[in-house]
This record gives sequence, C-alpha cells and structure tokens, in this order.
Amino acid sequence: MRLRNIPRADGVLQAHPIVVKEEKEQKGKWAEVFGNHNPIHIEIGMGKGQFILSLAKRNPEINYIGVERYSSVLLRAVEKYNEMCGQKPLIEDVTDTEQLRIWEEIPNVRFICMDAADITEVFEPGEIQKIYLNFSDPWPKKRHARRRLTSKEFFGRYEKVLPAEGVVEFKTDNTELFQFSLDEVAEAGWALRAHTWDLHHDEVMNVGNVMTEYEEKFSSMGNPIHKLIATK
Repeated sequence: MRLRNIPRADGVLQAHPIVVKEEKEQKGKWAEVFGNHNPIHIEIGMGKGQFILSLAKRNPEINYIGVERYSSVLLRAVEKYNEMCGQKPLIEDVTDTEQLRIWEEIPNVRFICMDAADITEVFEPGEIQKIYLNFSDPWPKKRHARRRLTSKEFFGRYEKVLPAEGVVEFKTDNTELFQFSLDEVAEAGWALRAHTWDLHHDEVMNVGNVMTEYEEKFSSMGNPIHKLIATK
C-alpha cells in the first residue's frame, strides 16, 4: 500500500517533545528519558496510536514507547495524542510553542520514528519487558518472509532486548501470517504461552483486550482476530 505523503510531517515530529530524536543515543538511558524505573513496553508498527495511548492512560505505572517507521503515519499518532490530551492538531500549527510541551495527562508514553530492524541499537538487553505487534505488514511474498515482524530473524532481535521472562504479543486477522507466526515461534526456540484463532470470542484471552484502529475495522467486517503470546 502506497502511503500518502503529508507535507511538513517531518517538521512536526522534529518539534514535538513526545517524539524522541536521536533515539540510538538513549540506549541504556530510557529510565532517564521517563524519569523513573517503571517497566517499559513497546509497540512496533504502532500506526495511528490508539492502542498504545489507551494502554498508557490505563496503566500509568508502565512506560510505553511506540515505534513507527513512516513519518506520515506517526504524525497521525501525534495528533491522536494531542486529541486525547485536549489539544488541537499540530499539523497546521507547528510554531505554537505552547503545544510543544509534554502534557501531564499522558506522561508515560514516547514515540520513535525508526525501522524496527534497528531495535538492538536503541535498547540494551533487558531494557524493555514486553513487545506488542499489531496487524503487522504480512509481506506475502516468500522471498520477503525475513521482513515479517514475527519471523525467526525478528524473534532473534527481540531476544536481545527483552529479559529472560520477556513477552511478545501479536494480533492479526491474516490467517496465513498467523500460521507462519506460530511456526516461527517454535523455530526461534521461543515458548508459545497462549494463542487463539478468534480473540473476540475467547472468554479468557479477550479479557482486558484493547483494540487498535485496524482491529475495530476488521472485526466489524466479520473477520476473526488471531492472537498469540510468546515468551523467551
């Protein structure tokens, strides 16, 4: 899918304090970024931010970092953040310095614009405790399998930044990608803690579920949502 370029997106992200710049320089220092030693959870491929922002508001004792590769997509998450904090969108008002503060309503979240393949350059071993993957790009061609965020190659990267008890949670409506992911968990030497092919009708795994924008869209179309939880 071709992404629509949004003019001035890079300027907005560069100016906004919720977006961490020079993220590789923060490796091993994320507790300093948040000003506390609370656990850190990250979402890779955060999209428009509904999922991670909802978690951050629900769980103030946990720090959250949203990772998104595309600036035009991340801009929408910044706007969602502003909206949830009662602020007007930044897209037309980059110079309004009053908006460029970290609002107290959601102090436990940060965003990064980066490629997920670089996470070992951004986080120290054990620096984060959980990784969320939601409706990731399926990369349907076999030659691109290594690029899938649930490939054994990516599980190898996750292993380098999570502690011994670290967790990866993955949701998708793509049946082929989900089966691939189940196979890759075992191939990577990880343990499958739980999984379901129909999350919204699973009385156990659906408890406390926070939906993403895609999840709301796909489930409303009648698509079952699949979920797995894997541990090192």
